Amino acid sequence: QVQLVESGGGLVQAGGSLRLSCAASGIPFRSNAMGWYRQTPGKERELVAGISSGGTTYYADSVKGRFTISRDNAKNTLYLQMNSLIPEDTAMYYCAASRTLNKVVSTPEYWSQGTQVTVSS
Repeated sequence: QVQLVESGGGLVQAGGSLRLSCAASGIPFRSNAMGWYRQTPGKERELVAGISSGGTTYYADSVKGRFTISRDNAKNTLYLQMNSLIPEDTAMYYCAASRTLNKVVSTPEYWSQGTQVTVSS
């Protein structure tokens, strides 16, 4: 059974930082691509960042230079370091997994339950 379990969401002031973690089980983490998405009410879920099994990364333009995606294969854990947060980053954040980077940035196979990030102005 695949499980993606997030932690690290919460409330932060604009300009602050948060780090999200996603612990994976039930998948060969080392050989899977991983990604982060976010969604606000009434809007479609949007890709934030993706990382291939080999460490190639992809970022949405809106977060480039502020967010960093990384992975620790020894811990089966994905991270999203979020700096210089702005109110527009407020959303439910999800981690996702798939066999390739192309898949994880388009139609991931597996999803987490989501964690709320709220940035106050």
